[in-house]
Amino acid sequence: MKQATLERIKNFSLSRNWGQFHTPANLAKSIVIEASELLECFQWEEKDFNIENVKDELADVLVYCYNMLDTLGLDIDEIINLKMNKNEAKYPIDKSKGKSVKYDKL
Repeated sequence: MKQATLERIKNFSLSRNWGQFHTPANLAKSIVIEASELLECFQWEEKDFNIENVKDELADVLVYCYNMLDTLGLDIDEIINLKMNKNEAKYPIDKSKGKSVKYDKL
């Protein structure tokens, strides 16, 4: 995400004094709620969905994720790369390529 976008998200919350509500638990709940709203975009139709609604709900999920990162003082690149290291170890290409099963079923 571009720095200007991150600052815009942060300033939006700061100017409204919403940081007081940004506890990790509240943000985790909000991420799940917004992810459910994203899923709702595909509830009855997987191919004929409204892309504008998808973009709105996806943006909400991402904004809450950024707020969680900010609240916990986490670095997005660091935590994603750490998780990718774990994923690459659990899902080696030779065992997982073209398969959708969980790592313990490979």
